Amino acid sequence: MSTTDYVIDILLIAVIFRQTRTHELTVRSAVLPLILMAAAGVIYLRPSGIGGNDLELILVLTVTGIVLGLISGLGDSARLAEDGRVLARAGALSVTAWVVGMGSRFGFEYYAYHSGAAAVTRFSIAHDITGAQIWTTALVLMAFGQVIARVGLLQYRRVRLENRAAGRHFTSRLPEPPATTQAH
Repeated sequence: MSTTDYVIDILLIAVIFRQTRTHELTVRSAVLPLILMAAAGVIYLRPSGIGGNDLELILVLTVTGIVLGLISGLGDSARLAEDGRVLARAGALSVTAWVVGMGSRFGFEYYAYHSGAAAVTRFSIAHDITGAQIWTTALVLMAFGQVIARVGLLQYRRVRLENRAAGRHFTSRLPEPPATTQAH
């Protein structure tokens, strides 16, 4: 693992703690994580043939990332402020799911590059995983799944809250319906 790998992994773990404070949820708040994911894709994803059980490994880790991202997004509170802004805050469940996902990736990478290299190689051979690049791809796609699922869920919640506020605002401007009298 290079210094860049360490820095990226630690930042991916730490980023959630910044969101434990109440912050405004906007379209712009979704842009940075997506740009970071695109940069990670350029750095880490390389063309590689898929054989053996490579696709299964990629799918399992990607789905795991998506599930952890959804749990993390559900663990955030989101509310509409009086001024119409959507405010969000990462809660304990959000932080835990995030750290489990990003931390386990980092832990596995550290293990695979240090004391566990032989064990990962044996596991790969026993389970017909064709090489280190497949592990890299699967782990990066796990991170993608986690980030995109969390960001996507939070943006969905933001839009719902904004639409609810717009509907409330719209109905508050409608004139009162005329009173009707009923004949007895």
